[in-house]
Amino acid sequence: MRALAFLLLVLPSVVMAQDALGTLLGAGVRSRPEYDGASKQELQLIPIVRYYGPTLFARTTQGILEGGARLELAPKLWAGAQLAFEEDNDRTDLDPGASWGLHAEWDTSVGPAPISLLARTRTHFDTDRGSQADLRATVGIYGRAGLFVALFGQVTWASDEWVRSYYGAGDDGLLFTALGIEGAYDLNRRWVLLASAHARRLHGDAASSPITEEKTNVFASAAIAYRF
Repeated sequence: MRALAFLLLVLPSVVMAQDALGTLLGAGVRSRPEYDGASKQELQLIPIVRYYGPTLFARTTQGILEGGARLELAPKLWAGAQLAFEEDNDRTDLDPGASWGLHAEWDTSVGPAPISLLARTRTHFDTDRGSQADLRATVGIYGRAGLFVALFGQVTWASDEWVRSYYGAGDDGLLFTALGIEGAYDLNRRWVLLASAHARRLHGDAASSPITEEKTNVFASAAIAYRF
């Protein structure tokens, strides 16, 4: 009963905290493996973008840097197209690149808890690098006194071209699963602190690749952003 009472007090403000994030622009630092499957971590600077216009959008809040256009097909149900930045891999001499794709996104709730569901395709402009498909879910679990916390999970599949270009060999199939936590804290009405951490588990031929040193990697980031 105490847990139920706590949820009834907290969850209504989760929705307000998520909506209050607004348009964000900032920068941060991320700890990540040198490549997916590496045993050595590295630090990199990352941009923070969150913009949703009537049609256009840009964001880093769904796992990658992406932007495009979308239409609201039904209340809180969106569909559109996007361009995205794709990471490099020095181990297989793979340069940074870009992809295009389609997505559908549904913002809903279970009781007062906000939930975002995303289905997304990503096809590299370099056809030798193939394509990926993501399913991602985010649920708000806390929102009070300027603090918003959410849990997220993602499942990604890859074509054989993508697996071979990134890992040197392999066939298509499930690439990785991920589970993590992310949060935002209002320093004041204009500045927001952001943090996230997640574990990513490789599967299939990516997990058994000769260059894979660790099947599970940890990603963590901290950033500051200005709210417009």
